Amino acid sequence: MADDSAGGFPDDYPTIDPTSFDVVICGTGLPESILAAACAAAGKTVLHVDPNPFYGSLYSSVPLPSLPSFLSPDSSAPVPSSSTATSSSAPSAASSHSAIHLERRCLYSEVETSGTVPESSGRFTVDLVGPRVLYCADEAVDLLLRSGGNNHVEFKSVEGGSLLYWDGALYPVPDSKGAIFMDGTLKPGMKTLLFSFFKLVESHIAASSSGDKEGEGEASGKICEEDLDLPFVEFLKKQRLPPKISAVMLYAIAMADYDQDAADSCEKLLTTRDGIKSIALYFSSIKRFANAEGAFIYPMYGHGELPQAFCRFAAVKGALYVLRMPVTALLLDQEKKRYIGTRLASGQDILCQQLILDPSFKIPSLEIPSDVSDSNSPRKVARGICITSSSIKQGKSSVLVVFPPKSLQEQQAAAVRVLQLSSNVAVCPPGMFMAYLSTPCTDAFLGKQCINKAIEVLFSAQGSDDSEGHLETTSENIENAKPTLIWNCVYVQEITQGPSGTVLSCPMPDENLDYRNILESTQKLFADAYPNEEFLPRNSAPKYADDDSDSAE
Repeated sequence: MADDSAGGFPDDYPTIDPTSFDVVICGTGLPESILAAACAAAGKTVLHVDPNPFYGSLYSSVPLPSLPSFLSPDSSAPVPSSSTATSSSAPSAASSHSAIHLERRCLYSEVETSGTVPESSGRFTVDLVGPRVLYCADEAVDLLLRSGGNNHVEFKSVEGGSLLYWDGALYPVPDSKGAIFMDGTLKPGMKTLLFSFFKLVESHIAASSSGDKEGEGEASGKICEEDLDLPFVEFLKKQRLPPKISAVMLYAIAMADYDQDAADSCEKLLTTRDGIKSIALYFSSIKRFANAEGAFIYPMYGHGELPQAFCRFAAVKGALYVLRMPVTALLLDQEKKRYIGTRLASGQDILCQQLILDPSFKIPSLEIPSDVSDSNSPRKVARGICITSSSIKQGKSSVLVVFPPKSLQEQQAAAVRVLQLSSNVAVCPPGMFMAYLSTPCTDAFLGKQCINKAIEVLFSAQGSDDSEGHLETTSENIENAKPTLIWNCVYVQEITQGPSGTVLSCPMPDENLDYRNILESTQKLFADAYPNEEFLPRNSAPKYADDDSDSAE
């Protein structure tokens, strides 16, 4: 967790020795930390610096009182200019390189808060990447096991499962055969259809996993190629699943973001092949850890613990770490063909073969002027953070809520997802709850409007009329009374990807609920830099006597 003492920089910076490394990484976000671990495991010399006094960068977990300083326009820590770093300084006679000044972009905008911050605000820890979970069976967990990071991070399951908002009510998500059997809201005919669909998916997964290439269709257990190439929403219609159950499959299990019924305008149309792949991950996650309920887990103390775990591994492998050390400039060779290092705030120049920056840096392009290198229109994600006095689902500490597209308003083009957490993961005091919301958007106003509408549906404002403080539910396990909203913050985050080349820019926190896309991009960056090296080999983890890979904790 980030310390609130995110204050100024030291008057005297340490001198770094040696002054040349294979890799210099600026920023300790999750992608940068994973890359540091992978490079160190490959035997590269690594210098890993961060301007902050804590690990995590854009993936930090911060105390609630520190949140405004991260989200405000001048949220990024001031980069002190060294006496020799100018916007484009010419090389001296004794130097073989010139310095190109670095700037950082502000990623957050449209910040609005309401309500009263609790007196115990210092006991609330806020994820900058929320809502976010890990599948029990996804690559992020495998990387933690391979690096030994699981010995430094404890997880709790999202034990309340998932709820779907449909026609003004919250429904439990029937995500397994047991859940289907226990769901009193499903009619017998619907249960039969769902059992048949789950059996079809499981047969396809089993046949695909066995490597059986003999035929397709019912005899082989595999879904035919023609169906796999269909939009998933069309395949679900072929299985005679009604709209509500299709919404469960699309948005609560396959985790599609955009309106799959609007094929012509859908930002990303999910194919049956990709939908089945996501369902397979979901199903395998439910069964992976004996002490984990459901498919999802969440790290104790927040997602900022994950970068620290990989940094510990990198340090064991020989990486050098220096916090409170801003980078002020990139070093360019005399012929200006490639970047060859960095200039630190101390004025010291560090040379390297490979330079990796966190995505908040504006990287000057060598081919085009720096003022147009970031001209591509960025994607956006609207986010919300809420503090409430009770749980959305009675008796449950954590729960995931999914609002499918158009369930809140006609203009809602993407799903809104909500993750509620409590003191059992040490992010808030006992008796209080935190909820994170997000939705991808192209228009900041509409994105925030959807977040605010979801907040209005789930929570009641302090002092509101009791007659408006109830949400229709369809299970006696779900609390009928709306939790009271104590405080909330809604804002918009840009999602941009910097140019590749002699400087690699890591992926930003994205709009997804999990880390799959971020990890895929991170692995690609490593492959681009070191195509002949294995990414975090399985035998690279330090040995711990109490290692237990079958436990979620």
